[in-house]
Amino acid sequence: MGSAGENIVLELEEDDLIESTPVIGKIRNFQISRVPSSSIAIASLSSSSSFSLRRASKAIFSSVNTVVFKAKMNVLIPFGPLAIFLHYLTGKHGWVFFFSLIGITPLAERLGYATEQLAFYTGPTVGGLLNATFGNATEMIISIYALKSGMIRVVQQSLLGSILSNMLLVLGCAFFSGGIMHYKKDQFFNKAGVAVNSGLLLMAVMGIMFPAVLHSTHSEVQYGNPELSLSRFSSCIMLVAYASYLVFQLKSHRSLYNPIDEDVEHDSDGTEEEEAPLITQWEAIIWLSLLTILVSILSGFLVDAIQGASESMNMPVAFISVILLPIVGNAAEHASAIMFAIKDKLDITLGVAIGSSTQISMFVIPFCVVVGWIMGEPMDLNFQLFETATLFITVLVVAFMLQDGTANYFKGLMLILCYLIVAASFFLHVDPDDN
Repeated sequence: MGSAGENIVLELEEDDLIESTPVIGKIRNFQISRVPSSSIAIASLSSSSSFSLRRASKAIFSSVNTVVFKAKMNVLIPFGPLAIFLHYLTGKHGWVFFFSLIGITPLAERLGYATEQLAFYTGPTVGGLLNATFGNATEMIISIYALKSGMIRVVQQSLLGSILSNMLLVLGCAFFSGGIMHYKKDQFFNKAGVAVNSGLLLMAVMGIMFPAVLHSTHSEVQYGNPELSLSRFSSCIMLVAYASYLVFQLKSHRSLYNPIDEDVEHDSDGTEEEEAPLITQWEAIIWLSLLTILVSILSGFLVDAIQGASESMNMPVAFISVILLPIVGNAAEHASAIMFAIKDKLDITLGVAIGSSTQISMFVIPFCVVVGWIMGEPMDLNFQLFETATLFITVLVVAFMLQDGTANYFKGLMLILCYLIVAASFFLHVDPDDN
């Protein structure tokens, strides 16, 4: 009997133990389920937000480090604020002009770098157009600022100087640098697209030449202002031609501007390194906008100091407007054109240099005439006979250099020497509008 009773008790205890196991599991599950889901969500959200914040901070630091701190030329940036400080403190226009020139140079170079980074996300044609557009934003803002101040000759001469600088100095330095880097061979580019640009440049020369010839030969009608009327009519025609050119270049005949297929010798292993952008597309756009604003602000102080700098340095205003201002204003094109030429990307180089000249002559100059018309300023296309003849000869020389579709260091050297002749001519030239 005792053993049987003990067996019954043991069986009952085992049954109780088996039945109690799911109950304990349910209690534990109930305790876990009582943890608020909102706490879990908040913890997850805070961790993800902190991760996103760290990631954004790292991206910003990387972008600033790439654009600002890795460029040795950026040590010149403090000269810009120094020029503004001297403008308000001393009013010595010579120093303000000099420091403004130095301060704008690294900003314009970084503008070209940001444009090059953005060009990685576009084709060569759009990349060249972007370089030309952002490179000429400074000239356009300077021109509008000078128009408001009634400095029409400064507008005309600075825009003319930009064309001459792009076609002779920028293109010459690019050809020379690319030719030195690729010493034993010619570099090739798509001459079909260059022929279109040459035609547009000759059309711009036509629009600028006729008002100057009318004024010089005194063969215009003797009532009203025929040069101004002709200039405004021609400017509207040139704007229509430039809009048609954009459609032609970017839409209907886009393939005409594709880089040519070069049968070049690669490295011994038959491979060619592909470059990658160092900043994202949106970072490049933000940097382009910021740098354009900074360059534009400093350009205003530069324009205000031109007349005083001319008197203090005993230098003609024409030389400052045609030679010195465009060298700084074209620093973006200068840097990017040389970089692309060294990398054997001459189609983008020509899109920058020749494309910029085309844009200034067919868009910026007519646009300034129309803006002056709206402002009531007599801005016209009469650039005077000496300036017009210089532009005409320059277009002919460059068109002749580009007709065979090849480039080398000797062509670049000739273009640079031609620019030195032009610079010496304007240093000795007396503007007939100077009193």
